[in-house]
Amino acid sequence: MARQGCDRIYLASQSPRRQELLRSWGVAFDLLLADGNEDAEALEVARPNESPRVYVRRVTQLKLEAAMRRRLSRGLVEAPVLCADTTVALGRDILGKPQSKRHASEMLARLSGCSHDVYTAVALAWGHESEVLVSHSKVTFAPLSARQINAYVATGEPMGKAGAYGIQGLASLWISQIKGSYSGIMGLPAYETALLLDRAGCRMALRGK
Repeated sequence: MARQGCDRIYLASQSPRRQELLRSWGVAFDLLLADGNEDAEALEVARPNESPRVYVRRVTQLKLEAAMRRRLSRGLVEAPVLCADTTVALGRDILGKPQSKRHASEMLARLSGCSHDVYTAVALAWGHESEVLVSHSKVTFAPLSARQINAYVATGEPMGKAGAYGIQGLASLWISQIKGSYSGIMGLPAYETALLLDRAGCRMALRGK
């Protein structure tokens, strides 16, 4: 099937990190965010015994479907819709966004001195097609003291982030090793995103149209 081509896409994410990455790649976008009538958090509830990879793929697919309905209900012009979701996991244990400062401290204590998995799924819908790709990375934390954890939590940076940390922030000082995609750990894997946008014929820096 021929690619439809596009100069702009919709980004169904309020993450400033994803917006920053798209801009750095030369991708023009408009935000397509949920309003007060949508329960976006409900989409992120994990099912019993669900593996992290299956979870992040399923949640991202649900987010994409919700974003497509949103575009149609608002009568917006047709353009590719992009969304993503990131989860941190220790084995099969999914570490989502902390519900409190105490919860964030508990997560960070579990990550201390260990390697963990980061899965980011990115999904794109264009025309009558859609696809979801998953990026998998491994991150190793140095051992952390209670004092270090408390000081980090006090900054507020862990809140709203899967696994209670952001790799692009202060937590990077504790990360001794990364295997995989740095941009994927940030929340939008460059390689997988570029593949999807290319298939949809979207303009990106260095790729043309």
